[in-house]
Amino acid sequence: MGATKRLFDKMTKAHKPRLGSMQFWPRKRARHSVARIRSWAESKKAKPQAFIGYKVGMTHLLVVDNRPKSITKGDKIASPVTIIECPPLIIMGVAFYKNSLLGMKKSVSVLAENLDKALSKTIQLPKKTTSKIDEVKEFDDLRILVYTNPKQTSKGSKKPKLLEIALGGSNEEKFAFAKENLGKTIKISDIFENGNSVDVHGISKGKGFQGTVKRFGAPIRQHKSEKTKRGIGNLGAWTPKRVDFRVPQSGKMGFHLRTEHNKQIIEISNDVEKIMPAGGLRNYGNIKNDYLLLKGSVVGPKRREVVLTESIRPNKKMTKEAPAVAHIHK
Repeated sequence: MGATKRLFDKMTKAHKPRLGSMQFWPRKRARHSVARIRSWAESKKAKPQAFIGYKVGMTHLLVVDNRPKSITKGDKIASPVTIIECPPLIIMGVAFYKNSLLGMKKSVSVLAENLDKALSKTIQLPKKTTSKIDEVKEFDDLRILVYTNPKQTSKGSKKPKLLEIALGGSNEEKFAFAKENLGKTIKISDIFENGNSVDVHGISKGKGFQGTVKRFGAPIRQHKSEKTKRGIGNLGAWTPKRVDFRVPQSGKMGFHLRTEHNKQIIEISNDVEKIMPAGGLRNYGNIKNDYLLLKGSVVGPKRREVVLTESIRPNKKMTKEAPAVAHIHK
C-alpha cells in the first residue's frame, strides 16, 4: 500500500491555476460612470453609508502634522489634496429586500411623490405612486435610492445619476430613517465629518483603443525587427491551439472601476472663497455647493462622479482627528 501511494504521488502533478495575484482581472470596462458598490461596512448609526460627489481637481495645503510618532510632529508640512464638490442628494425611493435561497431579492420599491422632472432624462417616471412606505410590513433589509443634482454645479450636464445606498443600524432604525427622509435632501455633513476615513470608488479615465506598448507596457522592439516595432513577437505556442488570455493584445484601455481604501477627509466646508481662485478652477468652473478636501489623489477625470463610502477595512494607525489647515494654495 505504501509503495503504491509513493508511485501515485510521483505520477500526480500539483495543479494550482489561481496561485498568485492576477491584479485586475477581467480587463473589462465599466458599464456606467458611477461606480457600483458591492460591499458595505457595518455601521451602528442609522444614516446613509455613502455619498456622491464631483471631482474638481487637486491642490496642496500646509497642515500641522498631528501624527504622534512623526519626526515632523507639530511642524507645518505640505499635503496634496483633492477637491470634491458635494451638492445635496435627494432620496427618491426605498427598496425593500427579502432573504431567499439565492440571496437577497428585492421585494418591493416605494417612490416619493412629486419627483423632479429632470429624472425623466435617466428613467421613465411612473404616472402615479401606488404603494406607500407604511404598507410594507415584512422585510429583511432596505436601501435608499438617491439621485444627484448636476444642474446645481458647473458640470454642464443636467442628467442626474442614481445609486442605491445602504443604511446603518437595525431594521427598525433603517425604516424610521427612510420614512422620515423620503423625498428630502441629505448633505455631506450629515454623513461624514472631518478626519473620517473613507473609501473612494470611481471610474478611471478612458484612453480609447491603444496598442500593447501603452496598454500592457510591452517593450519596443529593435529597429531591425520584422513587421512591427510596437508589437509583440508572437501570440504564443502552437499548442494548445488558442491564444492565451495572458498574451498582450491591442484593445480599449481605461474606464475601469477602481476602489482606493482609507482616504482621510481633511476638511468639509462651504466657504468657497478660500479655495477657489479668481476666474474659477481650471477645467471645472466655480464651486457652488459644499465641498471636501480629501488627502491624496482620486481616480478619474475632472467633473466625474466619485462615490465616498465608510472604510470597509480602516487603517488603525491613521489619526482620528484631521490635521489643522494652516494654508490653502489657490
